Amino acid sequence: MDLFDYKLPHEASNNVPLSERLRPQALAEFVGQPHLVGPNGLLTSLLSKQLPSLLLWGPPGVGKTTLAKLLAKTSEKTFYFFSAVLAGLPDLRKTIERAKHQKKYDGKESLLFIDEIHRFNKAQQDYLLPYVEDGTVTFIGATTENPSFEIIGPLLSRCQVLVLNPLTTDDLKAIIKRAMAYLNLQNSSLVLSTDAEQSLIESTYGDARKLLNTLETAHNLLKTNEREITPAHIQQALQTKTLRYDKNAEEHYNTISAFIKSMRGSDADASLYYLARMLEAGEDPHFILRRMVIFASEDVGNADPRALPLAVSALQAFDLVGLPEGWIPLAQVVAYLAVCPKSNASYQAYLAAKEDVNKHGNLAIPKTILNAPTQLMKELGYHKGYLYPHDFAEGRKIQDYLPDKIKEQKYYQPKGHGFEKTILEWIGKKK
Repeated sequence: MDLFDYKLPHEASNNVPLSERLRPQALAEFVGQPHLVGPNGLLTSLLSKQLPSLLLWGPPGVGKTTLAKLLAKTSEKTFYFFSAVLAGLPDLRKTIERAKHQKKYDGKESLLFIDEIHRFNKAQQDYLLPYVEDGTVTFIGATTENPSFEIIGPLLSRCQVLVLNPLTTDDLKAIIKRAMAYLNLQNSSLVLSTDAEQSLIESTYGDARKLLNTLETAHNLLKTNEREITPAHIQQALQTKTLRYDKNAEEHYNTISAFIKSMRGSDADASLYYLARMLEAGEDPHFILRRMVIFASEDVGNADPRALPLAVSALQAFDLVGLPEGWIPLAQVVAYLAVCPKSNASYQAYLAAKEDVNKHGNLAIPKTILNAPTQLMKELGYHKGYLYPHDFAEGRKIQDYLPDKIKEQKYYQPKGHGFEKTILEWIGKKK
């Protein structure tokens, strides 16, 4: 079958979404993921041998479910489909028993596919282990979340993790071409303008399912005498762009990580871009602001002592103004934090001091710097020999403050740029 000569299956209905009606029926029709299903792809090679249990990890709409169905069909296994959102242990038990019976009496192997496997709890994932181990079923799980965090170790070790990449622009254009060929079976001479195609691709973020369903809605918006789908139809079908962002999952952590690293690397443009991505996707601004306050101390520190009060002021300003204008002080302070001098010297100093505390315990504090509020304490030498810094030039006097065992330790080591250059000069004077 030619890639674009797709025909509507007899049993399909127009009530079925276009993305489902155009689901590939053979691996040759599968678009994208050449590293897996191309001529030299991993799955292409494995299909001629024994198909292992797999975890398919990738963003929405890149073909995880389709690929699982095609693998079952190509390997001639009975396909059992579960959604982790809807299925529970009783459903799994029934299916496993059917798979056992089928293998024992019919010699037919089974492929168990669980979509959104990350939604299964530990007990549900544990239940699969012996049946994956003994080959009762070949297991394929699909997830949009990082398996390292969401899948239990024993199940992860029994599966090969395959990463599905976002679909490329060329992949999406191929899918659009196939869809237009199919739609033209119903509405001849239908045209998708170049600008509309570009808008469709840019607005669906590599999600083929969303792309096809948006195209179908745009097609249904056409009036009787209209034959061209325009950008206006696409935007009307979309209503609004929905950014792929889960505030409790990997995209959340990936984006905040990129935000922090961009500020740390002094890239104001990237910092503002990731700020906008988080805010536009509905991230809690207070989460961002808390990270900014931490950053101001951890990464800027005393290289610019103004950074911390400025970050705290951004939090106060946001609470005063609120949304929608609250992004304005956030943007101002993010830009400042990105371009100002950086030093993690105070952060590193604390970690070093903490290490000594844990290593040595409560070392005796020098008696010189202890108060002596009672006569007994004075007789024991508390406060004896203490030099009051304000009695000396520049308001300081060198004496031992650290316990004897670690009195030579130097925890705080300014970097020598920004305001810490001044601090270094000040420290040098007291040596």
